Formats: sequence, C-alpha cells, structure tokens
Amino acid sequence: MKKLRPLARSPLSRKIRVGKGFSKGEITAAGLTLDRAEELGIPVDKRRKSIHKENIELLKDFIQKIEGEK
Repeated sequence: MKKLRPLARSPLSRKIRVGKGFSKGEITAAGLTLDRAEELGIPVDKRRKSIHKENIELLKDFIQKIEGEK
C-alpha cells in the first residue's frame, strides 16, 4: 500500500509540497481520533495548525479503503 502523506504549502513560496504529517484539525475533521490515526499508521504533525480540505478528503478516502478491506 502507498504511504499516506498530506499536502502542505511552503511558508515562503506558497507552493504545494508533500508534508510530514496531518494536522490535528484535519484528523478530527475526517472523523478520527489521534489515537485511532496512530493505530492506522497515519502520520501526525503536532506542529501544524492549518486545515486543508484536500487533506481531509485524502483521509476520508483512506478510511473508506480500510473499512472496505475488512
């Protein structure tokens, strides 16, 4: 399975790049708890505060794929 990585904007150039982890807000907006996210192997970046709709959609798609495998 492909490693799940969030999209983030570079603070200086504002270009979109691959981030280190999802923010707490993105994880809770996708309907997960931080404990559950860590159980699923979803990277969490505790320093990030921003919430991007693209990352929430990535998480929701990931959750649906995992629930479909069960």
